This record gives sequence, C-alpha cells and structure tokens, in this order.
Amino acid sequence: MTDLFWPGDERAGDLLSQESFLAAMVRVEAAWLRALVDAQVAPPSTYDDLSGLVSPGDVAIIAASAEGGGNPVIPLVAVLRERLHERDPAVAGWLHRGLTSQDVVDTALVLGLQDAARRMEAEIARQVTALVALAEGHRGSLMAGRTLTQQAVPITFGLKAAMWLQGLLDAADGLAAAAQLPSQVGGAAGTMAESADGDPQRAVDVAARLSEALGLATGPPWHTNRGPITRFADALVGCTDAYGRIANDVLTLSRPEIAELSEPAAPGRGASSAMPHKVNPVLSVLIRRAALTGPALGAQLHLAAAEMLDERADGSWHTEWATLATLARRAVVAASQTSELLEGVSVRDEQMRSTLEGAGAGTDLGATDLIIDTVLERARRFEEPQ
Repeated sequence: MTDLFWPGDERAGDLLSQESFLAAMVRVEAAWLRALVDAQVAPPSTYDDLSGLVSPGDVAIIAASAEGGGNPVIPLVAVLRERLHERDPAVAGWLHRGLTSQDVVDTALVLGLQDAARRMEAEIARQVTALVALAEGHRGSLMAGRTLTQQAVPITFGLKAAMWLQGLLDAADGLAAAAQLPSQVGGAAGTMAESADGDPQRAVDVAARLSEALGLATGPPWHTNRGPITRFADALVGCTDAYGRIANDVLTLSRPEIAELSEPAAPGRGASSAMPHKVNPVLSVLIRRAALTGPALGAQLHLAAAEMLDERADGSWHTEWATLATLARRAVVAASQTSELLEGVSVRDEQMRSTLEGAGAGTDLGATDLIIDTVLERARRFEEPQ
C-alpha cells in the first residue's frame, strides 16, 4: 500500500490493509469449519479450506455491499456460500454456523494485530541493538545536559542513549504483555448457544480449537469488553511515545546552530523544494508525526470501549476497525523509520564537547556510569533468547 497523506506508509506493507483484512476473515471462517469438524459437531466431509473462493479483487464488491448490514462479514459469507454451492453444497450449509459477524471481525482484526506485534518486535530488536551500541560506545562522550531548553549540568551522550533505551524497553514490555491476543467467539449474544447444538462443553471446545488453529489465546467471549483492543492500542502508543522522545532529541541536536547529531544520509532524503542548501531531518520529522497522532487514535479506541453497551454496541464497535488499522500501520512505519535512524545516526563528539566547554560547566557526572550499566544489563536480559 501507499498513501499520499502519510509518506512512508508503504513500509507497513499489507498490514491491516483491506485485502489482508478480507483474507483474515476468510481464514477465520475456514478455521471455524475445521474446528466444527475436529470437535465432531460437523461431519468430516464438510470441511473446506475456502482457498480460491475469494481474492483481493473481491474487496470492492464486498465493501460496496457492507453498508446494508453495517459490516463486511454479511456480504462475505454470502459470496462464500454462493461459490461454495458450486464446489460442495454440503459445506456451504455449515459455513459460518455458530458464528456471528462480530466473532469474525474481531478475530480477523486480532490476526492483523498479531502481525503488527511481530513486526514491532522485530524492529524493537534492531533498535535495542543499535541503542546498546550507542550507549556503550559513547558513555564517555561529554555533552551539555539541557533542562527547560537551556544548558544545564554535563552528561554524556551514552547516558542520553541509555535513557532512550530505557524508554524503549518499557514500551517493549507493554507490547509483550498486550500481544497475548485472544480470539472472539460468542455467537449472537455472547452465550455461544449456537456453536455446538446445545452442548455447552462442546461449544467451549470448538472455540478453543479455533484459537489453537489461529495461534491465538482462548478465553470467554469479550463482545463488549474491549480490554484486548485498548491494551494493544496502548502498547502501540507506548512505542510511538518512545520513538517520539528519540526523534525530538535528534531534531533539536541536529539544528545547524547545535550540530551535535545528524540523521543517516540517503539519496534525495531531506531535500527542500525551494531551498537546495537544506538537508531536513525527515526521518525524525515523520517519527514525531506518528508520536503526535498516536495518542488521539488510542483515545478514540478508549472512547469506543467506554461507550460499549448490551451484547454488541451500536456504532462504537464500528469505529474501532479503521482506527486500529491506522494506528497499527502508523506505529509499524514509525518503528521502521526509528530503526533506520538509530542504526545510522551520526554523533559528533567534538562538537558536543565544544558546546559544553563554551558553557563553562564542570565535569561531575555523578552516577552516570552506574545508570548506563543498569540499563545495559536490562537490555542484555531483553536480548537473551526466550
């Protein structure tokens, strides 16, 4: 995907795109058919992996038909049934049996978030490695500490990098906790009454089989308890918060009048359409953009959660889908940009020392080395194989 309104969006690839969301909904329906067969609710002959029935080319027709029922599952099931009838009428009769639209939408969204978590975790691993190298390599690089925009007591760039690292590790912990995502199977009103023809234990078993097939956690229905969604959104915002913190420092320290840091160079990056002499810190600008917009998207999801009612909400549930997709894609884009920034940032030690000497500040660094060591030890534990 590309997006003229969000330069760099292509870094997120097909994450939570309309095409991948459609594929995820089909995946949920296929996994449910398998679960019904494996739990001996449906006959063995009624399983179909639904391959080849729907393609990305069907997005437009399904989207155009979604308004009638307020969600894309209803037209999707209609298309699948119509095409299954041509392949195997018996299977068509079992498709979607025991599910409701919210089960399919929520579980498909969770699959997209699971993909986002994997991508974020891979980028965080790169970022931790880069920051460890910066903290270790520059633990003795003296620079002016700044408070309330003014020069204060001395620090080292190694300490600054360690503080970036500490914020990133905090965000990584939040992401790891939120990434234990559950499937959603509740049926029409969260009772699972339709799942196994009146056998409560079998209904629970079918739901567990679905979760196992999709690599998700299992648990009770969470129709109008949106904790899994808001926790994951908060984790993404925590990541963009940490990235924004880094980008803000780079933006300040790369100002020509300070010139203590500079972004990695790339052909055409940072150019100005009107001022050829400029090289703008574009990576940091775009990372900061994500940090500034992420909290509002997270707040929208909390508002939706607070407005949930009954066993399926009238409108607040519907606001989540595009909001989640936007937040996840923007976080992944920012993560990729932050990795590139940290792996290529130039640190100008001599300029840092010159600025500090010009301020006439002392050189008492307090517990700087001990602080750096503590953060690096935490990073080493993070990097150990789990």
